[in-house]
Parts: sequence; structure tokens; C-alpha cells
Amino acid sequence: MSETKIYTADQRMSQLINDNPMLLMAMSRFGISLGFGEKTIGQICEEQEVDCNTFLAVANFISFGHQDIDSVAVPSIMRYLQHAHSYFLDFCLPLIRRKLIEAIDCSGRDEVAMLILKFYDAYVEEVNRHMQHENNTVLNYVKNLLTGELDEEYSIAVFASGHHSIHTKLKELKNIIIRYLPQRENNLLNAVLFDIMNCEQDLVSHCSVEDKLFVPAVERLERHVIENPPTKTAEDGTEGNPEDANLSQREREIISCVAQGMSNKEIADALCVSVNTVTTHRRNLAQKLQIHSPAGLAIYAVINGIVDINSLRP
Repeated sequence: MSETKIYTADQRMSQLINDNPMLLMAMSRFGISLGFGEKTIGQICEEQEVDCNTFLAVANFISFGHQDIDSVAVPSIMRYLQHAHSYFLDFCLPLIRRKLIEAIDCSGRDEVAMLILKFYDAYVEEVNRHMQHENNTVLNYVKNLLTGELDEEYSIAVFASGHHSIHTKLKELKNIIIRYLPQRENNLLNAVLFDIMNCEQDLVSHCSVEDKLFVPAVERLERHVIENPPTKTAEDGTEGNPEDANLSQREREIISCVAQGMSNKEIADALCVSVNTVTTHRRNLAQKLQIHSPAGLAIYAVINGIVDINSLRP
């Protein structure tokens, strides 16, 4: 790696790959495609609609162990994890299995080879259960949390307390092959062993991102939801105002924050989104409501019951 201590938006995206090829996986999980020439990280993220702050937070954590939790947007890190799960379950682990079958004698004559394949299949099933639980339970919980819905019987702390690394058995398999499967001039076996080592390293990194970036970001979101319960609308039986019926929940939250005198950065931190996302929402609100000043939005918010006048800063 270069002597860079932290990546910033004005650096070239190609520098990241040259420094750390493992960041190719992070790019893929954010949906960033190759062919970006000499463009900067910021330019690529803007063009490909990726939250730049979250991408940098993940890249700097993977490369340097730098934890910038405040820059992590929960929706972006969720998509990253979903894509990572899909990569492991639908591509990486099945590919290793196909290569393993080609590299060892699975005809039944070699009992050690058959035991190795059985060991691997059991491991893959364990990884599948682990990641499907995260998809179906943990990420769905966080999706509801983003809408202001708090599950009193579950929290991210429950996930964190039971979360464990899933690379250990893959490491065991690697060691078994190295120690107990003697094969001469088997390039296929060496190649699959190399893939197993890379997958092991990738899984370690993946679990660390979950523990050190995702969990703290969700904990921050939980605190925000607890401290700022969502405003009830006509949908849940309370009286609504037709004038703001076409506003999304997120737009109402943005208006509430602006009315209370919060800066774009403060709003971004409170709602766990990027500053660029806040700017986009404010621009859309100005066009939709034809109100361009914070003072005007404050008046609109009070009139339409989005905020209480007593909550406004003097």
C-alpha cells in the first residue's frame, strides 16, 4: 500500500485498487463499475449514485482500520451488506465448490476427498443460515427502524451479542487440505486453495465491517428514533392536513429539522443520511412547496402540524 493514511473524495478511484486489491470487492458491493479512468472517488460516487461518505468509511476501515462511524449512512451500509451476502452465497462459495470437485477425486474412491467435500457443504449451509438470518431478521429490523418503527422486543444489541465470525471452519478446511491431501503437480488444487484463502480474508473483513461500522451506525439510529418518535399522520387515525399529504415521511423529517434550525450536516447526522441526500431533499422540497427559506419552512411546518411551535429555536 501507499503511505496514504486515509482516503478522501478528491483522490483517484484507481489509487484505491492499486493500494489494496481487496477494495475491488467493496466497490462491487456498492455497485461501482470499472472503467472510471482518472476520475476521483467523489466524481465516481456522484455519477454512480453511491453515498461517498459511506464508501470512504468502508474503504478506510478495510485498508487502515480507521473507524468513521459518523460518516456511515445506514441505508447505504445495508445495501453494501446485502450485496456482500449475495456475493458469498450466490457466487463465491458455489464457485469454490465447483473448483474443489475438479481438483480432488470425488468419485467415491478417495474417502478423504469425499470427507473434505462433505465438510465444505456443511460449512456453506452454516454460512447460508447465518446470512439469511441477517437478511430476514436484522436488515428487516433496520428497514423498519428507518421508517421510525421501533421493535421493543429486538435491538441491534441482540444481533451484536450473538454475532460471530464465520470464517473459522473455512480456515480449518484450508489447513486440512494443506496437511492431509497429498497431491503432486495439482494446479487446480492450488488454485482452489488460493480462492479459499481469499474468501477467508474477505469473510473476516465482512464481519468486521458489520461489527465496527454497521452495528454502531444502527445504534445511533435507534437512539434517534427513541428520542424523536415519528409524527403521527392521518394514516394512523390522527387528524392530518391535506396540504402536506403529498410529502413523504423523510421529507417531513427534513422539514422538521430545518424548522428547528439544524444545518445540513446536523440533519444528515440525525437522520443517518449523507449531506448530499439532505441537499437533494431540500432542493426537491423547494420546488414542490415553492418555499425556499428556512424561515418559510418553519412557518409551513407549524401551520401543518409537522412541528410544535415551542420546539423551534429562538
